[in-house]
Amino acid sequence: MSHTFHIPVLGLGYSIDTPLKVARYGISSTMSIVDDELIERMRQYHARLNGEDFVPVYKKDEDARARRITLYLDLVDRLVARQFEALKAMPFEAGNDLCRYFELLPENTRLRQGYDLMLEFTEGIQKSYFQDWLRSEMQPGAIDVNIMSKVDKMNYTVTGEPSGELNTDALAALRGFAQSNLQSSVIMSAGMNPRLYSYLETFADFYPSENGILRKKVILKVSDFRSAFIQARFLAKKGIWVSEFRVESGLNCGGHAFATEGFLLGPILEEFKQRRQEMVEELFMGYRQALVEKGIACAKAPVQKLSVQGGIGTALENKFLLDHYQVDATGWGSPFLLVPEVTNVDKGTLQQLEHASQEDYYISSASPLGILFNNFKKSTSETLRLKRLENNRPGSPCTKKYLCTNTEFTEKPICTASREYQQLKLKQLASAGLPETEYEQAYQSVVEKICLCEGLCASTYIKYDMLKPRENNAVAICPGPNLAYFSRIYTLEEMVRHIYGTTDLLEKIRRPHMFIKELNLYIDYLQHDLQSQLRELSDKKRKQLTKFKLQLQEGISYYHILFADSANQTSQIFKDWLGELSSAEAQLLGIEI
Repeated sequence: MSHTFHIPVLGLGYSIDTPLKVARYGISSTMSIVDDELIERMRQYHARLNGEDFVPVYKKDEDARARRITLYLDLVDRLVARQFEALKAMPFEAGNDLCRYFELLPENTRLRQGYDLMLEFTEGIQKSYFQDWLRSEMQPGAIDVNIMSKVDKMNYTVTGEPSGELNTDALAALRGFAQSNLQSSVIMSAGMNPRLYSYLETFADFYPSENGILRKKVILKVSDFRSAFIQARFLAKKGIWVSEFRVESGLNCGGHAFATEGFLLGPILEEFKQRRQEMVEELFMGYRQALVEKGIACAKAPVQKLSVQGGIGTALENKFLLDHYQVDATGWGSPFLLVPEVTNVDKGTLQQLEHASQEDYYISSASPLGILFNNFKKSTSETLRLKRLENNRPGSPCTKKYLCTNTEFTEKPICTASREYQQLKLKQLASAGLPETEYEQAYQSVVEKICLCEGLCASTYIKYDMLKPRENNAVAICPGPNLAYFSRIYTLEEMVRHIYGTTDLLEKIRRPHMFIKELNLYIDYLQHDLQSQLRELSDKKRKQLTKFKLQLQEGISYYHILFADSANQTSQIFKDWLGELSSAEAQLLGIEI
């Protein structure tokens, strides 16, 4: 691929049809396949928009979840192919989509340079030759999908019986992707699910063809090298190759935030850089042996890529990650929420994002999964949550039930954001006789949870005018803190040129380096964790916090060397980074455990 960035998954609905907007230009993006209700409604919308028949798959139909996903992915695949062929058939005329394809490319790529050279020729054989060559080299962007591995609830039949392990949410979603016509990747995020990973073995498209081609690939979203190696080794022994590791910042990202034990992004990438080849060689040994046992020949290891995402904000940071850590690509997510032609953000939420300050973006405990969640204070879902509390009606009606994991009060799992759970839990707290401050803390931890199943789809329904009568229109949105530095609506051209450094959208904005921003988020996280333990700090927790702090200190030492050794270290920007690093270090040293 000529582009060196991709657009990661953005919530449930924000990137649900992004490939239909960017894939024809060679830009790769990722759709969530968690919510099959949203997917079915998007299939209906885009089928009718493009003159295709739509036959609904009802919830009670056999294997409905997987079939809905397959049909939608096949529709997107067809429509992108149609768009791409139409684009290639265009004449090279200034301002059209064919020229746009090439003008979005980085200036140093072979295709962009060939395009620029073609423009220098007047009509003739040479110009026609270049135009034919350019068309032959074009490729659409990947249409990838994302599965949160541990969002894998059991489903039930009409009579209330479990519908079987193959019909849990994650496995049915994987089946939907595996049975589609897409030739792309499934991204597994949110940790390891052995049952889901083992299910990959049952689909032929994840094994190499006679030509060594993988029709479907596996990408792991990971937060550190050790976790990546463990998961990839598990898969390799089953004959499944990990084609890419997507390293994501633990806290400086959008959506759910998986904090590491104090490991910072720079040192994590350094370990990948140093041990990448070692990992490939070891994985291939197990992989080849597993394929031999399955009767599949494999002479050499398939390609294994490395990418990084979370908090990247400038072309300088982007280039440094590509050059210094030798990553193959970078992921740019949250900034694209301000690009309406790429993502699904309703007008009201767009306005709020445009005028938001850094204080409006915060890491919360709002997710029913019990995982830290990047939240936005001005969202209408947060407004609705507070209004319900005022009316003494905490919690949300639970209609989709994707995040039902709690069995504290019920035999069947329920969601901790639901009205049912919160009323039961608050009743329990009220009778526990807790001191006032302790009760208040416990109370807030219960009522902070919000419904993500509806909230992360609402913006898409509003934008496409698809809301049903009495359907909840409260929008939940989960940008990373990096979005605070982007402060207006942008075009696709503007954002891509910013990524590649031909323009600077943040020219007059003071912003810490992405590594230092993440470091400060981790220091805040440590302080918050420590404060929550003030009443009773156990020896085990003290050791854990001490280890966490030491790990941050090691990361700071690494950054001192990294910034000092980097080129142009005499420039003001590097001096600013070193100054910010020293300030963060002083703050960390002041934390007593």
